[in-house]
Amino acid sequence: MRSLPDGYAIRPASFDDLDGVAEMLLADDLADTGQSDFDADFLRDQWSAPGLDLSMDAWVVTDKRSTIVGHANVAPEGDGKLKSWGLVHPDHRGLGLGSVLLDRIEARVAERLGAGSVFTAVTDVDAAGAALVGSRGFERVRSFRHLQLDLDGTPPEPGEPPPGIEIRGIEPERDLARVHAIFVEAFREEWGYRVIPFEEWSSLEIETTSYDPTLWLLATDGDEAVGALSGLVWGDRGWVGELGVRKPWRGRGIASALLRRAFATFASRNLPRVMLNVDAANPTGAVRLYERLGMRTVRGWDVYEKRVG
Repeated sequence: MRSLPDGYAIRPASFDDLDGVAEMLLADDLADTGQSDFDADFLRDQWSAPGLDLSMDAWVVTDKRSTIVGHANVAPEGDGKLKSWGLVHPDHRGLGLGSVLLDRIEARVAERLGAGSVFTAVTDVDAAGAALVGSRGFERVRSFRHLQLDLDGTPPEPGEPPPGIEIRGIEPERDLARVHAIFVEAFREEWGYRVIPFEEWSSLEIETTSYDPTLWLLATDGDEAVGALSGLVWGDRGWVGELGVRKPWRGRGIASALLRRAFATFASRNLPRVMLNVDAANPTGAVRLYERLGMRTVRGWDVYEKRVG
């Protein structure tokens, strides 16, 4: 593996590093997009994901003052797949820290995976990062966007749902299995989607510090559950986690109605903005839907894949 420049050190990450990595994330966000998208709440969820062992799967780079200036991690993404990401503080780029972190990622992938695919994410303004992963045999396979709606503190009027459709909050014990089934049906044919059983989905979505069932919504047609939305709060921003409508009920405005209700809920909590992540090539026209509702792109990022073994 490559060596770090003098004055830098690399070690396994720990939860004591949350604030230090969050400060680096903020600096990276401000340098690349002019606003913060990620924070300690986001990291806590990431680091708590099932199958991620901080002592083995995550690293921080520190400078001579012991300030965290780089971070990377690896996590499971289904059978034969791992995902990864890393970044370097903007003041410490160009020194080879990213290469050292990518060495750690690739070594850990070899230990964990044997044969399969590893994915990594690079923001679309990070030309050096894209060149680095490209030089290691990664190929770009997909592009995503973060979209944002600015809230002025006055809850917008969500309007009425489509005729015959009711939108309400969830009752977790009764509704979570139905929400999971909606998402599986809605996303099954989308790129990269992995159908997982309810128990595993629960560990990823429900058994996290950010889980708040009062931010989830269910759309019903009579007794039939036809659409759902999951929401969460990281820092000062609301996030739409997943939004899905079953095929027979698409084209009736149900997704728009769910989003408008979610926007109103986030605004009622005095959050300044609400965000979501979307596949730029989503085949359902999701990007156009979000833009019609007033959302705008604030960040783009690309997913790269490398076959190993």
